[in-house]
Amino acid sequence: MPAPLFPLFIDLRDRRVLVVGGGAVARRKIDALLASGARVVVGAPALEPSVATLVAEGRIEHIAGRFDPNWLNDAWLVVAATDNPIINRAVCTAAEARRVWANVVDDASLSSVQVPSRVERGPLQVAISSGGGAPMLARHLRERLERELDESLGDLAGLLDRERERIRQRFPEIGARRRFFDALLAGPVPSHLRRGDHGAAQAAFDAALATDASPARGSVALVGAGPGDPGLLTLRGLRVLNEADVILHDRLVSDEVLALARRDADRIEVGKQVGGDHDATQARIHALLVEHARAGKRVVRLKGGDPFVFGRGGEELDVLHAHGIDFEVVPGITAAVACAAYAGVPLTHREHAQSVRFVTALGRDGSDPVDWPALARERQTLAFYMGVSGLAHLRDQLIAHGRAPGTPFALVENGTRADQRVVTGTLDTLPEAAARHAVKAPALLILGEVAASAEALHWFGPQPLRLDSPARREPTMAEAA
Repeated sequence: MPAPLFPLFIDLRDRRVLVVGGGAVARRKIDALLASGARVVVGAPALEPSVATLVAEGRIEHIAGRFDPNWLNDAWLVVAATDNPIINRAVCTAAEARRVWANVVDDASLSSVQVPSRVERGPLQVAISSGGGAPMLARHLRERLERELDESLGDLAGLLDRERERIRQRFPEIGARRRFFDALLAGPVPSHLRRGDHGAAQAAFDAALATDASPARGSVALVGAGPGDPGLLTLRGLRVLNEADVILHDRLVSDEVLALARRDADRIEVGKQVGGDHDATQARIHALLVEHARAGKRVVRLKGGDPFVFGRGGEELDVLHAHGIDFEVVPGITAAVACAAYAGVPLTHREHAQSVRFVTALGRDGSDPVDWPALARERQTLAFYMGVSGLAHLRDQLIAHGRAPGTPFALVENGTRADQRVVTGTLDTLPEAAARHAVKAPALLILGEVAASAEALHWFGPQPLRLDSPARREPTMAEAA
């Protein structure tokens, strides 16, 4: 997979830009460049009439003849817009030698810079790029945004641009300035501009600027990040992430979820390592929550899954309550619900399971607190939050207490993520199947008659594996390199 393009907006005002080609395609590029204030030079043997008109009006310069690499002298950017691939390649090669950015129309492989699809609302621009690989998708998204983004956003961007210095003087501290913008954009100014009442919008802006944006106190939001797929984050969770000053996140929170957070928020990983001192780590988390909230920060404690399902959310709220710190809880989709859904396993079923139990393997002191006789009863689904450790012990205890050896299971590794794998089988072969396919944490075990549905109802990721499926092969050193 090639690296993504780095998005960048370029100031081309009064800078020389060369366009090679004088036809209709070149004309479209020339119009966009002129709108950006570029000093456009067109090199071509002949010009399409509308391009010739621009030359006659003195708006662009024309160099007649076939492409010469010297045309690139003093150019900041070159656009190859001819219908001759040999000329386009020559332009690209000459530009590369001179370290001039080049865009070859409709040929991403030759281009060192891409021109994105754009949605413009005054000074506000939204750029969309597929790296040249899927231009029709980019166009489709642009058309959607054209419908969804109100024209008044241009007026709003203009107002904020004019008032930028007043805002910075009134709120020199970045946190207060951000709170001002949050309140302003949620207030009446945008609606006044949508109605075209610029006077009322200015008055509302002035009133907002006069208010005190300093926070009364810090706060903490416990947010469930879900099991990994960023699409499963709730809207409230997304909103809180974009308001956070500090984010304390677990090790298993996916990079894709973290990428949705505000870019300038401080991110602190507080995940617990296997075999580490979990109580010491939890004490550090408590201390960080209190420290940052008392400093007036809006803190998000971002937890994989749901904060109140094996997430120690209750312990953290106890600490916040004891210190008089404001808090809220934003639920997340817990791993059992998400992994079962993505594996095609209904946790309950009228014919097979009238209840479901969420089980963790260890208590606070590391003991085995599981009520094995209760778990061994039939017609219920068990969801074990235990990774892949202790599977042999689990199998032996359940069978010893009466659970049928042929009870189906589905072991879901990296549930909801792009690399999700599902291993299925029966309870008596559980540890052997997990070992054969080298299942690793994070993994969730679903046990019960409903787990057999994974074979037929599976819909996400590769087909489920069984004990007799080919084992996972680790890459060789040469392949890894």
